[in-house]
Amino acid sequence: MNKEVIRTIKFTLFSLSAGVIEFGTITLLDNITKMPYGACYFIGLVLSVLWNFTLNREFTFKSANNVPVAMFKVFLFYLVFTPTTTWLGNYLVETIKWNAMLVTVLIMISNFVLEYLYDRFYVFGNSLDTKKRG
Repeated sequence: MNKEVIRTIKFTLFSLSAGVIEFGTITLLDNITKMPYGACYFIGLVLSVLWNFTLNREFTFKSANNVPVAMFKVFLFYLVFTPTTTWLGNYLVETIKWNAMLVTVLIMISNFVLEYLYDRFYVFGNSLDTKKRG
């Protein structure tokens, strides 16, 4: 198989596992606390980003680049993505009264697509497959 197809499949599988962490955290917090959707979403997002970054850096992009630099680049992505989607999610759930889980899924799909492109071409673009095992 083509290396990029395999890379995309790995990213998808790791993102699904991160999605389970995010969705589970949001669902749990939404059902057992009185926190607003935005707070539940933020906590779930942070946990899933840490998980996803770690697995994708190691196994999908096989990058030997500087971890703090790569994490800072990811931080820059989420510096824009998080407030935008937190505000949008809160607006859709609290004001328009959309279902919180539907909003979460729609945001997670947009996160998946945007983050793959950002990671592939910006965060790890120059360091793909540089990590040697052994």
